[in-house]
Amino acid sequence: MHAGMTGPGSYDMLVPPRIVFGAGRTAEVAGLVAEFGRAAWIVTGRSSGPASGGLDAVEQACRLAGIPTLRVATSAGEPTVDDVTAALAALPSEGRKDAVIVAVGGGATIDLAKAVAALATNVPRDAADLDAAVIDHLEGVGRGLPISRLPLPLVAVPTTAGTGAEATRNAVISCSRRRFKKSMRSPLLVPRAAVVDPALTLSCSRDTTMASGLDCITQLIESFICRFRQPVPRALVLDALPRALVALPRVLAAPADLDARAALSHAALMSGIALTNSGLGMAHGVAAALGIECGTPHGVACAVMLPVALRVNEQVARGDLAMLERTLDPAAGDDARAARAFMERIERLCLVAGTPQRLRDVGLAADRLGWLAEHSGGASMRGNPRELDAAALLPILAACY
Repeated sequence: MHAGMTGPGSYDMLVPPRIVFGAGRTAEVAGLVAEFGRAAWIVTGRSSGPASGGLDAVEQACRLAGIPTLRVATSAGEPTVDDVTAALAALPSEGRKDAVIVAVGGGATIDLAKAVAALATNVPRDAADLDAAVIDHLEGVGRGLPISRLPLPLVAVPTTAGTGAEATRNAVISCSRRRFKKSMRSPLLVPRAAVVDPALTLSCSRDTTMASGLDCITQLIESFICRFRQPVPRALVLDALPRALVALPRVLAAPADLDARAALSHAALMSGIALTNSGLGMAHGVAAALGIECGTPHGVACAVMLPVALRVNEQVARGDLAMLERTLDPAAGDDARAARAFMERIERLCLVAGTPQRLRDVGLAADRLGWLAEHSGGASMRGNPRELDAAALLPILAACY
C-alpha cells in the first residue's frame, strides 16, 4: 500500500453470476439454459438477432441439446411500455416454471427481456391492466412497486458492443404518449448469465458500431469520475477504457477486425458492471431527455454530450481525468496538462467517429432548451461530479446549441 493510502470504505458489488466471453461461445447458451430450466423463451431484435447469426446459433444449439425454443418477443428499437405489455400478454400461461428467457440482440432487446422476465413473475397473469402494472414498476412514475419475486432466469447474448445491458440491474423503458424514459431497477434484474461473443458484432453497421462504442466509452468515463465511484469498478475501467479508445477507431476503419471488436465487447461488458456498481453523470442525464424529445439514438446523444460533460466537470474531476489519460500516455505531465490532453483525445475521437457536435445537429429546437434542462435529472445526473440543477444546466446546454 502506498504511503498515505486509505482503505476503500464500505461497498457492495453486483455482477452476473456467470460471464462467458469469447468469439464463437454463443453455442454454449444451450448448456446454460439446461442449468436454469428446460425451455428457452427467446427475445430478439427484429434485425440484430437474425443478422448477427446469434439467433440461429442459439436455436441450433438448443435444438441439438433437445431444448425446446419459442420466440416470445421481438424488439424494434428502445423498448416501450406498449412493447412490454404486448410481450407479457403473449407469454404462454403454461411452462413458466421451466422457462429461461434468452435475449439475443442489442441493449434495447436485453432491456425488453429483463422487463418481461421480471414482470412475468411479479405481475398476476390475470392482471386487468397490464399497462398500469408495467408503469407501476418503473422509477418516478406510477406506484414505484419493487421487483420482489425472483424473475424468470435470463441469459443475455448481446449483438452490439455498447450498453453493457448484459451486466446491469436496470431496464430502460419509454412511453411516447406520456413522454418519459424511466428505469425498472432491481438487483434481481441482473442476468443470470452473460454470453458475450464478439463475433456477433461483425454485422453491425458503422453507425451502430459508432453509437454503441461511444455509449460504452461514456459509461466507462462517467462511472470512473462520478460522485458515487467505487474501487472495483474504477479498476475495471482502468483496464477497459484504453482498450476501447484504441479499438473504436480501428473498427470504424476496418469493420472485420475481430480483435478490436473483442476489445470493444469486453469494454462494454465492463462498462455495464462499472455503471451498475458506481453511477453515471451529466452526459447520460441529458442523453435520456434528448432521446425523449428528439428520438436521438442513445449512443449518439452520449457522444454529443460527453465532451461538454468533461469540460463542465474538469475542475472537480481533474485528477481522475489525468489518471485516465496516463493509461494511454504515462508521460502526460501534471494533472492539469494530462486532464486537458484527455478531453482533447475524446474530442478527436468524436470527430473521427463523425458524431454530431451540437444540440441543433440532432434536431433540438432552440425553444426546447428549457424543457431539456428541466428533464435531464434522474439517477444519472445525481452521480455527476459537479452538482447541477436545471438552472445551472440551462446555460451549459445553450452554449452547446
